[in-house]
Amino acid sequence: MDVNGVVAEGFEPVGEAFAANFASLGDRGAAVAVYRDGRKVVDLWGGTRDVDGPAPWERGTAQIVRSATKGVAAAVLLLLWQRGELDLDAPVGAYWPEYKAAGKERTLVWHLLAHRAGVPVLDRPLTPAQAADPVLGAAAVAAQAPVWEPGTDHGYHAQTYSWLTGELVRRVTGRSVGAWIADEIAGPVGADLWLGLPDGERPRMGRVAETEAPEPAGGLRTRPKRAVTEAYADPESLTRRAFAAITPLPDENDPAYRAAVLPASNGIATADGLARFYASLIGEVDGGVRLFAPGTMERARAERSAGPDRVLVVNTRFGLGWMLHGAASPLLSPTSFGHPGRGGALGFADPESGIAFGYVTNGFRRSVTADLRAQALVRGVRRALRG
Repeated sequence: MDVNGVVAEGFEPVGEAFAANFASLGDRGAAVAVYRDGRKVVDLWGGTRDVDGPAPWERGTAQIVRSATKGVAAAVLLLLWQRGELDLDAPVGAYWPEYKAAGKERTLVWHLLAHRAGVPVLDRPLTPAQAADPVLGAAAVAAQAPVWEPGTDHGYHAQTYSWLTGELVRRVTGRSVGAWIADEIAGPVGADLWLGLPDGERPRMGRVAETEAPEPAGGLRTRPKRAVTEAYADPESLTRRAFAAITPLPDENDPAYRAAVLPASNGIATADGLARFYASLIGEVDGGVRLFAPGTMERARAERSAGPDRVLVVNTRFGLGWMLHGAASPLLSPTSFGHPGRGGALGFADPESGIAFGYVTNGFRRSVTADLRAQALVRGVRRALRG
């Protein structure tokens, strides 16, 4: 398997880790990109574009990144706050009156971003077609009673984050969150990422699927804690119900699903697009656009939720829309903020080192917040920085 692309001097450990992902961790097709201080230092790709086909992965191949989309959507709300168009401390109902139903009148905007809104589940799950209808999705979460008092606890809003954030952006701007990202983020930054894939970009997309990780050397495999295993097995648990807010699971290779706008789960990006986006949050990219003012970045990554997650059943840490470095989702350092995609993708920024990182793959695993392949690449970045 050939690895293509370039690695700047000193970042060879990332290239070595990327090649090892194919040799020992079973990657089928993937790409990784790293920026440092706004300059690209790693741009690698390899394997096949489709998880089940022979066509090679090329420069510019894009893949669905699942929940790594959440980090991009979070930037929309933070930028609206930065521009004075949205008050993060205001009640959601000030912008979206229907949301005050069923005991949610005290929910604040920042609660949505920090997974404290108390509505990770839908009592009546949506079909994939219904989920793609922003009106139906918004109505469903507006009518939903919270399972805990908003603001008092946290739990990962795996699917409902789509309609919570998407409808708020629509109420404030009159545009879909996908259109806002295209106009105000991806376009100015020059990042290949989309929420709602345009027809003209379909040829760049690869097919994705769940894949099994190879047996590790010696036959030992890390297994989740019993509580986590039981939560995913119990159809009545918050864990299962949160991920089942869309039932049945969507076909991620369906063009209709890829064209939908679901900020929790169906963003599409190249590795470079994801890394370039994060680079633009912490500094100028190639001497050009910087999206966040320093104060916005600090507010975004300040811890708002920490400890036992009522949905993921592990300890998680969240800022405003981003996961923060911790045991459940290790990033580069304690200053890092970003978001994984379930079973594969990862994007993050680390202001202290100036690093921005993006990894995308076509083979998804059972991991939720810390994929072994992505973590191997992060360790490669860490080795590179140590010199």
